[in-house]
Amino acid sequence: MSHSTPIKRAVAVAAAAVTALALGVPAAQATPPEPTLRSEAPRDLEIGSAVWGQRDLLDHDRKNPTEFQRILGAEFGSVTPENDMKWAEIHPEPDVYDFSGADAVIAFAKANRQEVRGHTLLWHSQNPDWVTEASNTWTCDEARDVLEDHVRTVVGRYAGEIYEWDVANEIFQDEWDAGGVRLRTEANPFLKACSADPVGLIGDVFRWAHEADPEALLFLNDYNAEGINAKTDAYYELAQELLADGAPLQGFGAQAHLSLQYGFDDSMRANFERFAALGLKVAVTEADVRMPLGDDGEPTTEQIALQADRYDRLLQACLDVAACTSFTVWGFDDGRSWVPGVFPEGYATIMTEGFEKKPAYFALLDGLTDATPGTSPRTPPGLNR
Repeated sequence: MSHSTPIKRAVAVAAAAVTALALGVPAAQATPPEPTLRSEAPRDLEIGSAVWGQRDLLDHDRKNPTEFQRILGAEFGSVTPENDMKWAEIHPEPDVYDFSGADAVIAFAKANRQEVRGHTLLWHSQNPDWVTEASNTWTCDEARDVLEDHVRTVVGRYAGEIYEWDVANEIFQDEWDAGGVRLRTEANPFLKACSADPVGLIGDVFRWAHEADPEALLFLNDYNAEGINAKTDAYYELAQELLADGAPLQGFGAQAHLSLQYGFDDSMRANFERFAALGLKVAVTEADVRMPLGDDGEPTTEQIALQADRYDRLLQACLDVAACTSFTVWGFDDGRSWVPGVFPEGYATIMTEGFEKKPAYFALLDGLTDATPGTSPRTPPGLNR
């Protein structure tokens, strides 16, 4: 990794000096601001973090933010509601919408001049009981009506305030034993009701979202979707089918929930490039790198270094493809990470529970510093900016 000084940092130093002179402070004493992920990011790439508004942002006071809120605003130019826009949170009853958590995310983003990624409109998980129970008896028309109302209501409420939406999330199920994938026409309540034409329904969800907010970029999104494999082959075929049918699909997102128990897929850049060749944007949408921990709950030195390398390689795959619009970590501190509650692993984020920056954080910072502002891919070695 290079530690070259970017143009942005030089400008910041100059600005600090000018401000100091205006205040009568010797220029030599002017201290430039510390670089952040947000300040070092290329102009065409949003660096983001997931956040749970209902938990962390309802008490936001711009004049007296919590330490978490201060870091979230300083380090990231984009935020994703981790749970606040999922069905169970935002649409808990048939005729009830609860926008409090999502509104808190939007308000925080506005106050901190951040973009927002919407997450998510069509998913098989975290649906309210009324949806999962009704799906056993729904006709396809009934399911479509419920889904259309939800999409138009939620996307319409935040029209002009969300720059990217994860429209269809995890719609393919891995079949590890068979070495392939299949559409989730059993687990997803809406695809289940419309199993005769699930692709037609998926296309319509994109149409409804686009009609509700023509400016937002609309994404497919999934895990195990980083490199070229059976799942991304299926998504590639689906993307071609949706585009041929005129659906307003505009992006493909790889979640990038990685574990050190497995290798890194070096075909990630090639995978992003083939989706970009279809005219789509691509994004890393939910990055974290978990690991099994010892009895003391601490990672080894080797694990810490390998985690930093994995984060760096994820970022570089994004930076190397001009169509990559955003790189989002799924929470930035271990105290709020979803990982320990789901996996017997941990230490997955770029900061500790006490907000200490890990080598993984500095790997991302260096990678962003070395990126060409506004153009991506990464600055060629030896290029003096």
